[in-house]
Amino acid sequence: MRCNEMSSFIVMDIVKEAEKYDDSIHFEIGQPDLPPSPKVKQALHQSIDENRFSYTQSHGLIVLREKVAKHYATTYGVHIDIDQIFLTPGTSGAFLIAYALTLKSGATLGMSDPSYPCYKNFAHLLDIKPHFMPIGKEDNFELHVDDLKPHSLDALQISSPANPTGNIYTKENLKALIEHCEAHSIAFISDELYHGLTYEKEANCALEFGRKNVFVINGFSKYYCMPGQRLGWVIVPKEQVRHAEIVAQNLFISAPTLSQYGALEAFDESYLAKIKAEFKARRDFLYAELSELFEIDAKPEGAFYIWANISKYSNDSFAFAKELLETIHVATTPGIDFGSNGTSHYLRFAYTRNIEHMREGVKRLKHYLKDRK
Repeated sequence: MRCNEMSSFIVMDIVKEAEKYDDSIHFEIGQPDLPPSPKVKQALHQSIDENRFSYTQSHGLIVLREKVAKHYATTYGVHIDIDQIFLTPGTSGAFLIAYALTLKSGATLGMSDPSYPCYKNFAHLLDIKPHFMPIGKEDNFELHVDDLKPHSLDALQISSPANPTGNIYTKENLKALIEHCEAHSIAFISDELYHGLTYEKEANCALEFGRKNVFVINGFSKYYCMPGQRLGWVIVPKEQVRHAEIVAQNLFISAPTLSQYGALEAFDESYLAKIKAEFKARRDFLYAELSELFEIDAKPEGAFYIWANISKYSNDSFAFAKELLETIHVATTPGIDFGSNGTSHYLRFAYTRNIEHMREGVKRLKHYLKDRK
């Protein structure tokens, strides 16, 4: 069966385990605790009052796709036909469309190690072969063209800002990767879900450098603080629009209607500026505190994760995460959820809770680990 190759999404198992303890400190799951803009909630209430419970077309609401297109024009100077934009049930639906359009059974999908675990599991589900290429602090956790050359790839998947490391691909490297992929007929799939949550520098959109076979994925769950609304989007090349529509029609008919109406008000720039500032403050706090306990390879440039080396305490990230949860009720994500390239020596900490919540977690960690070396 296709699912035989799939692994559990370990962080979700940890979320389940953490619910056993009333005083759990949550560093595990990557979902913001902040609400979306009040305008989003008003739009949701209005859509309920107006009985907006029917399907939309499989592309999604025209007016929302127009707002997404305007966002790309304003933010990146990229102009997109709204027919290229498909609203999906979370980014999971977006990845399934991108993979279905670019990879046949037995094809090879290149990705970094470490990387978001669901990439490989989607690949296994579709009988696609995931091919892992190691990255580390020596290359700022970025893949480069030289990493691709030895391999026969049908598609390349990257994320920037990245989960779990928080790094941002440089403009020059992103451009070089896309040019290489276009020259060798390799589909380029760019996960840009954490765009907006960038601190010292901005992230570039892949569509700034290529259109021929570039797929861009984003959504409303992180920066826009709407994880439970399950709404993402994928931008496909013009030549793939009809194929994407057929896949969307059959996979999910349409994205959740109420979520789409709520998202009409998600691009609230003044509110989003506050979200960004809050996450930067959280990053600065947690990075400073964890640096006293662990080796941190790099200060995260975006997203809301810290990739912490736990080698002086353990060489088994799964057992160590289990120990912290059971002993001091601090929930973290073991590095092995993200690959096998040295990941047994890392934990991922998410700074998705307020500073007071994190302060208590750090206090427990410091007390517990002081004699643990």
